[in-house]
Amino acid sequence: MIAFENKPEIGKGIYVTRDVAKILNISYEKANRWITNFWDGKLGKHFQEKYSWEIEDSRAISFHTLIELFVMGQFHEAGVKSKDVLLAHQEMSKAFNTKFPFALKSVIEGISFDPKTKKIYWDDHGTPVNLNGTKQLNIPFIKLLLKRLDFDQSDMAAKFWPRGKENSIVVDPQRKFGHPILDGRNIYPETLHGYFKAGDTIPFIAYIFEITEKEVQDAIDFCEAA
Repeated sequence: MIAFENKPEIGKGIYVTRDVAKILNISYEKANRWITNFWDGKLGKHFQEKYSWEIEDSRAISFHTLIELFVMGQFHEAGVKSKDVLLAHQEMSKAFNTKFPFALKSVIEGISFDPKTKKIYWDDHGTPVNLNGTKQLNIPFIKLLLKRLDFDQSDMAAKFWPRGKENSIVVDPQRKFGHPILDGRNIYPETLHGYFKAGDTIPFIAYIFEITEKEVQDAIDFCEAA
């Protein structure tokens, strides 16, 4: 089983609660509640470890936990009971020998919804695991997640494009501690947004940073959406 990512380490990403809220485009309160009550509280109790760690009075998580928050958050919004999500998580953890099954490509690909029974399933090579959803899960949105992720050779999530790969902003735990940056560059979107807020035009910002106007606009859109 892979090592548990419950301490800061280069290459695994470091995301405090406000980062999680910004990247996943959810409220700070929701991000904090998911991390504290669900992942640290219930999943952490199962593994007898916490999914987060403390950094200067702030709670932080790793890249794989960030992706699991995104996926499992969809279950929560669909009305899936916590105990059912936990059960599925535990079963998949054993089946795939990882503490982060919802960051695994084959697991994400196996999620499905039965409109007749109103139940959510994960198909383990023909053996369905019922997740007992009370509302319809946005399956197209889950499938869209696959288009927002790159996976490594072991099929674990390796990069995440919060606004899709047509956008320049990428979250890569191997670069800048996983902080959102422009793809292929070490430029923070907040830096470009700061120039824009100060009154500089998009063409001017693109010129001084030697990037495209689209990259500038992508950075502005990302920051303003958050």
